[in-house]
Amino acid sequence: MAHLGSRRTRALTLPVGLALTASLGFLPANAASAAPVDAPSAAAVSTDGPKLSYVVNTRSGPGTVKQVTKAISEAGGTVVASYDKIGVIVAHSKNPDFAKTVRRVKGVDSAGATRTNPIVPQATTDTGAEQPLTAAQAKAAAAGATAGQDPMEPLQWDLPAIKADQAHKKTLGSDKVTVAVIDTGVDDTHPDLAPNFNRAASASCASGAPDTSEGVWRPKAGESNHGTHVAGTIGAAKNGIGVTGVAPGVRIAAIKVANPDGFFYTESIVCGFMWAAEHDIDVTNNSYYTDPWMFNCKNDADQGALVEAVERATRYAERKGTVNIASAGNSAFDLASDAIEDTTSPNDSTPGSRTIDPSQCLDIPAQLPGVVTVSATGAKGLKASYSNYGNGVIDVSAPGGDSTVYQTPAPPATSGLILSTLPNGQYGYKAGTSMAAPHVSGVAALIKSTHPHASPAAVKALLLAEADATECGAPYDIDGDGTIDAVCEGGKNKNGFYGAGVVNALNAVRW
Repeated sequence: MAHLGSRRTRALTLPVGLALTASLGFLPANAASAAPVDAPSAAAVSTDGPKLSYVVNTRSGPGTVKQVTKAISEAGGTVVASYDKIGVIVAHSKNPDFAKTVRRVKGVDSAGATRTNPIVPQATTDTGAEQPLTAAQAKAAAAGATAGQDPMEPLQWDLPAIKADQAHKKTLGSDKVTVAVIDTGVDDTHPDLAPNFNRAASASCASGAPDTSEGVWRPKAGESNHGTHVAGTIGAAKNGIGVTGVAPGVRIAAIKVANPDGFFYTESIVCGFMWAAEHDIDVTNNSYYTDPWMFNCKNDADQGALVEAVERATRYAERKGTVNIASAGNSAFDLASDAIEDTTSPNDSTPGSRTIDPSQCLDIPAQLPGVVTVSATGAKGLKASYSNYGNGVIDVSAPGGDSTVYQTPAPPATSGLILSTLPNGQYGYKAGTSMAAPHVSGVAALIKSTHPHASPAAVKALLLAEADATECGAPYDIDGDGTIDAVCEGGKNKNGFYGAGVVNALNAVRW
């Protein structure tokens, strides 16, 4: 089976019109740094290189940040944001040796460039448009809706797949619970999202620092609709119109982290998790990988710094009470294998080809400690053709959709993709692990609604315990051509395709 192409969000392009997306990564290893010094050399600092963004990870202790901030300036850098609680500083510099110089400063643990493409005004190229719902489809669905269903709910095969329709008879979730969509932005004016939107907990981190200007969290014209689709799956209101979310009674916040070209850079991701941590967010949904590397190798000086910065932010958010959910990716990779061929990184300049060791090179934030990693299933309950997998890597699985060529839903649903909200009051279909993660985020929000005092660790434990254990099943030949397309390892209660199993929303509200 040919591997499907993917983009930086986790919704990809499948055969026969199925759309999904994902992202990738790579960088050459740098030489070991010299012994720490108090400040850079007094020699003239070069400023004739491309303007890049960097993260500088510092040690804790009185005066360390002040000392490092001074060293950053002397190395030709300008501080853009400083997250003192986790010791991460974001800086811009045109000094080609900036990272190398700052790594030698006392108090610096690591430092690295977050991109390979210079910081310049970007032109929007990612519309995020996939398959819109036609008027005829909407009318037919509404005609078949039963009492208590929103008009388009009959087309949402994914809700009964995780027993969300049954869970809604008990509770829709609590409005005291907020799920943040860390993504491309959310159109909070959508009639299915407006009733549940939490403006006070929303912001844009696209620049690497939080911006709370009115509406800055929305996607602009021409920008990706990805985040709006994700938001609808989590919490579209059960209000007699459109679709229904997994947790239609909880609140949705938007933390926009993608730049106009749709890149998710480290400084924005760190900002997003820190914003969530400080604004009482219960769950974050992360349907992307951190650009420009699909995998960040910890033994590379630059990439290792990016891993450390994002991990510090996710751990801090969890300590503050947030459960972090992330998509596993759409490249059909076995993330527990000995080697993976990455041919698309860095994706913001000229990609190369490298063989990476998945135990040392991580897809972030999905593979960071404490983050719940989600694989995707299709309408027949099988691993989606594109979904990454890996025994010991995948925590749980959820509907992400798949081509009807591979997995056809039962009527009245007509598409194997996931139907949800799109900007400007529209609805449409997408598929990918991007669509699987928000189902899990919705179930986590229902658990938090049922157990309001549960810690993140308890919510995660319940999420896994309440999932429907799913066996590997027959040899995986999803396209029926006689060739095994992926190998599932593990037993019924934990394996590489489904982790602990498919999440169960009904269990989430009755346990």
